[in-house]
Amino acid sequence: MTGDDSVVLRVAGRPVARYVVRPELPARLSPRPYLHPVTTLAGTAVTELAPADHLHHLGVGVAVPDVEGHNFWGGRTFVRDQGPTELDNHGVQRHAGFQLRDPDGFVAQLRWTAAGGELLRERRTVAATGLTDTAWALDFTFSLTNVTPEPLSIGSPATNGRPGAAYGGFFWRARKEDAVPEVFTAGAEGEAEVHGWCADWLALAGADWTLVFAGATDRTRKDPWFVRTGEYPGVGSSLAHDERLPIAPGDTVVRRIVTVVADGRLGRDGAAALVRKAVSL
Repeated sequence: MTGDDSVVLRVAGRPVARYVVRPELPARLSPRPYLHPVTTLAGTAVTELAPADHLHHLGVGVAVPDVEGHNFWGGRTFVRDQGPTELDNHGVQRHAGFQLRDPDGFVAQLRWTAAGGELLRERRTVAATGLTDTAWALDFTFSLTNVTPEPLSIGSPATNGRPGAAYGGFFWRARKEDAVPEVFTAGAEGEAEVHGWCADWLALAGADWTLVFAGATDRTRKDPWFVRTGEYPGVGSSLAHDERLPIAPGDTVVRRIVTVVADGRLGRDGAAALVRKAVSL
């Protein structure tokens, strides 16, 4: 499942995440670099790789189901008036080198290619920072530049006719346990209440761990959250929620997601305090 190249991120000397640079994956999974395993400071894994329910869920990374009709998510493609369909349209995110590589983070260049050509060039910045004795933060920024001579756009199953399925962008496949994890924001709780909303932060709490996600690109750019707990535990940000996201030739789309990774189950006050600290670093 993994190639030879990987980077281990550390907080105060403790390994907390492994970034796989060149995964050896079948085309149907839309091969791409990913973080797995990601762990709490106590060593509890909070990601899954290619689980049986969704083989194309690869830890933490960036996955988009529709870039001008090319699938960079993996699995079937949702086709309007037809539904999920097996297509030979999968793209690949290829690692093109590191600009910076330290024990607590890196800056990498990626090329998004499909059908023999390059569509997007990505600059990915990832950093791990300690917050407390039981929590740390993963700061993940990605910039996507249209390197083609024509406009292109990013879509989702929702923009292609499947309501509620606006996945595509940053995505974290979380640890699956016997009990369904709790999910909540500052003012709501439960998958039905938080899915699709632009909350400042969103927490996912398992048996003995909590993840708190914050969209931190800027004060005006808040993507809706894509949330699943019942079918599987996963949280992402939606680049194309209500409509396709256009990118003109040479233009760049930037998104930053900061995630608190904590041991134990946090309440609202604890989650809010830690995520404020993480975003301000």
